[in-house]
Amino acid sequence: MMRYESFISFRYLKSKRRQSFISVITLISVAGVTLGVMALIIVLSVMRGFENDLKGKILGMNADIVVLRSGGVILDPDRIVREIRKVPGVTGASPFVYSQAMLSSLLSATGIVLRGIDTRSIGQVTILPKIIKKGTLDLRPDGGLPGILIGSELAKTLALRVGDVVRVISPQGMVLTPAGSIPRFRRFRIKGIFESGMYDYDSGFAFIDLKVAQRFFRMRGGVTGIEVKVKDVYAVKKIGKMIRRRLKFPYFTRDWMTMNRNLFSALKLERITMFIILTLIVWVAAFNIVSSLIMVVMEKNRDIAILKAMGATHRSIMRIFMQEGMIVGVFGTFLGSALAYIACALLKKYQFIKLPTDVYYISTLPVQMSWFDFAVIAVSAIGICFLATIYPARQAANLPPVEGLRYE
Repeated sequence: MMRYESFISFRYLKSKRRQSFISVITLISVAGVTLGVMALIIVLSVMRGFENDLKGKILGMNADIVVLRSGGVILDPDRIVREIRKVPGVTGASPFVYSQAMLSSLLSATGIVLRGIDTRSIGQVTILPKIIKKGTLDLRPDGGLPGILIGSELAKTLALRVGDVVRVISPQGMVLTPAGSIPRFRRFRIKGIFESGMYDYDSGFAFIDLKVAQRFFRMRGGVTGIEVKVKDVYAVKKIGKMIRRRLKFPYFTRDWMTMNRNLFSALKLERITMFIILTLIVWVAAFNIVSSLIMVVMEKNRDIAILKAMGATHRSIMRIFMQEGMIVGVFGTFLGSALAYIACALLKKYQFIKLPTDVYYISTLPVQMSWFDFAVIAVSAIGICFLATIYPARQAANLPPVEGLRYE
């Protein structure tokens, strides 16, 4: 059977017609908790989705670990790749050449990051072969010209298509000619266009064959570094330490956590800050609960006095009004969580909010729901509502029976 405190709490929620104003305040309190919880869950889900999507794209276009050599290029890349692949947890390794250059077409020119890649092993460490929208990854010479792979935004900027011929100009070193010293350049044929979904990559990166890059930058068979893919992306610190121990000085490693530390730290801090700021919405709703319960106490002075005269204890009176406030808090939290889940599910499925790719790293608003976020927000909201019930409940419990019955 229902305890009489719970029975009275539910009865007080069903106010009489002449006390309809109290029920309106109660509905406002429920709506406040609902909106606060809903806003918290949606914002944190979007921010978590943004972080995970950004992390996935960064890890997709870059290796989990990069092996470099202090003071210069790696002159024996084949041996280093074999040694790295022997390390437990490593799933792939591929050498690369990295340098800045200028790409020019008939219409314009722009600065790019030029990477020489091994087309046979690049698929082991990045998703580059999977994001080619036009053309192919085959960068072998076509018509006497080596191939180049460019991003979709770069192709739009320079009005380029697959099959067009471009010139790559290197700022490293000069070539002596009868007319004087000129920058070293070479003509390439566009063999493919990729689209990663990240504006910085699609507008500023280009890929050529590793051997062509070695000759173009005069590296004499050396490479800038080795890209490494691991089984567990969160074990990069441990695996990087094992690689350094195996290769010894002068080789060192950099992992994705270190290279993107500032970005992901900022995202984490922003998510925490938004949680704190949006929690204020729930606190506003909690003040509505306080005002609502205080008005109920004022209206129920006579009822409280009669209950005390019949033997109701101080604790029972407190429990009546605390339960009434908790009903509002729990119902508002449940409703807000349900509406937030529906909104996040629709946003995730239909992706109807688009973002400008020249401003953001991604083109659509991502959503990643976490039951941990749901649980933390629900517990926090219910806890705040519980704190909001204490003062009105104590006021009701401390009301002397004589005061309530004096004018009856």
